[in-house]
Amino acid sequence: MSRRPEAATVVFAVLGVLLLTYLGLPLIYIFFRVEWRDIISTLSDLRTLRAVQVSLITSVIATAIMAVLGVPLGYVLARVPFPGRRFVIGFVFVPMVLPPLVGGILLLLLYGPYGLIGAVAEGFGMALVNSLSGIVLAQVFVAAPYVIIASYSAFTAVDVRLEQAAATLGDSQWQIFLRVSLPLAWPGIAAGVTLAWVRTLGEFGATLVMAYHPNTMPVFLWVQLTGEGLRGALPLALLLLTLAGGVTTAIYLVRLLPAGVAAVELTKSSPATQRTGGSAEGG
Repeated sequence: MSRRPEAATVVFAVLGVLLLTYLGLPLIYIFFRVEWRDIISTLSDLRTLRAVQVSLITSVIATAIMAVLGVPLGYVLARVPFPGRRFVIGFVFVPMVLPPLVGGILLLLLYGPYGLIGAVAEGFGMALVNSLSGIVLAQVFVAAPYVIIASYSAFTAVDVRLEQAAATLGDSQWQIFLRVSLPLAWPGIAAGVTLAWVRTLGEFGATLVMAYHPNTMPVFLWVQLTGEGLRGALPLALLLLTLAGGVTTAIYLVRLLPAGVAAVELTKSSPATQRTGGSAEGG
């Protein structure tokens, strides 16, 4: 027998549809406003190609830095108890909640030509402002929390008993991390790293303060908007929207894989687990 939906369910659904409509309309309406000849003209512009190149180079460098530094930090926060750990976890969220312009100002104070680190860098002939280095600094500052929090959550979800079993069989901490913890936590880490990469591509406020030149895609979008109006900015906005939507969809599809099956397969492939199974079968 079919059951009529409760009144509360209907109300919640209507409210949810209203919000989804509000969020979705701008994302859909842009496809009806942008003209294809403008897209071809903008994407063939050398300035656009340069902005795309700058964004891709700096975002890849920034993402690599965040992965190398953020994943270990997430592991430490998830597995190593120490005084003030909860404070550190809360501190990681600060760059996410700061207005991007504030983040850029803070970076400029430290890495600018008269800043504590920037002045030293200037003495060695290395400018950290209005350079690729400045863009990377801004991107890492605003996007690193995505990697850290995703890694922390992913490692927290890994069953500690698997790591303990590997330790009792003689695996070192390095071996446990590489063979057990990291493979099991990797889907969540990969999602966080990918989201951080997309965030670096879309970073505008802190980058605008730290490195107006060379233009990244968001900064060049602002240049087009202020110089040529809405029509000149729409093709770049559509490009960034398509990129963000494609990556988000890919992450969603990957995360649809049965986590339990993946974990079992990864666990079976672990040498520690294989030794455990071998011992059980031998007994």
